[in-house]
Amino acid sequence: MTREHFLSSTFGINAQNPDSADTITIAVSGAVYGLTGIMLVYAWCNYSYRPIKAKGLTWVSLIYLSAVLWYIGNIGANGHMWVTGAWTKCKIWVIWLRVLFCFVFATLNIARFYALDRVFNQKKPFTRRCSLVAGVVIIVFNVVYCLVNQLISDRLTVAFVASLEVCNVTQGFRIAALAIQWVMWAGCAVLIFRLRNIQSSFNEFRESVIIFAVIIALLTESTVTYIHFKYYTLQKVHRIEKTLMDTVASNLIVWLIIGYPVAMSIFRRQVYERQWIERLANDNNKTAYEITSNHAGTTYAKMRENSETAFNQSNLNFEGNETINSDYAENVQFIDPGSLRTNSTLQGEAHNEDNLPMALRTNLHIRRPMLNSPNMFSNAYPGLPPGGRRVL
Repeated sequence: MTREHFLSSTFGINAQNPDSADTITIAVSGAVYGLTGIMLVYAWCNYSYRPIKAKGLTWVSLIYLSAVLWYIGNIGANGHMWVTGAWTKCKIWVIWLRVLFCFVFATLNIARFYALDRVFNQKKPFTRRCSLVAGVVIIVFNVVYCLVNQLISDRLTVAFVASLEVCNVTQGFRIAALAIQWVMWAGCAVLIFRLRNIQSSFNEFRESVIIFAVIIALLTESTVTYIHFKYYTLQKVHRIEKTLMDTVASNLIVWLIIGYPVAMSIFRRQVYERQWIERLANDNNKTAYEITSNHAGTTYAKMRENSETAFNQSNLNFEGNETINSDYAENVQFIDPGSLRTNSTLQGEAHNEDNLPMALRTNLHIRRPMLNSPNMFSNAYPGLPPGGRRVL
């Protein structure tokens, strides 16, 4: 009796050994991850492009890397390979690759949502220190969970069954992992709902809702597969469907985060960047931004709510307290070489100036200190009085 017939009669299913269809599934999934990787490489090469930089490329890259390692775990955990040699190390493939990095993928996305909420809703900074703390929490939470499952008896978690040449995963282990995921994303729904309040160019509410819908669809599919099709790894159709669903969902989330600004940088680079920065200037008076231009580029920083002078140390791209520069301003011709003006002033566009900070109002003309000038607010000395002495 062949292995397929034995497994089919034992478990009452149509068991099928790994074949060329599994190989094609691995290749197609790998190509999808490769395409996403190329997109991220392009994004890093264009890191100075402000709409891309504001997305937080470090976080997006970590999300992508966790998705790749999750996919590698799926190759062994979903039964696409004959369970021989290194593939018999079932706990490595199931716990330390598939489960660990599936959890890391989820927690990184949730941490990114929290960063957006903290900066724009709570009006608090999300500095490099905050990023490190979030990273430590993510690592400790996920590693401790996997370590506990590693130390628990194989009978209760994951074990290699030599007589059947399969990796056996208990239902209790599966249900526990699914329950944690459902709880995490249910809590994340509150964060996503709060993101609707973010103003203008940094509003990711629509993308976040789509990401949440993708995750819920994937969790639903996983719950049905793990509970209803307990031996799905032995059934070709179900194991291929599971791997492809994970591949599509994880890559789609990365594209939803960074894909649009990348596409705009290719097809409408300067036009989109100008529109993007102008939306900052057009934000209502709940959030004000300072925009200045000089020979080094255009910079912007978020100001405290309803403030025209003091800057908040919050950063707009979650990657440390740095100033965001762009080469766009190099193409801007200022009317006066000593003036600082916004893009909107140059284009002659009208704004509701009562809603703008002082630095953005079009009737403001700030001059840099000039050689042989007694102060920074005039271009020439006043006239000489009768005594011949200058009055400053």
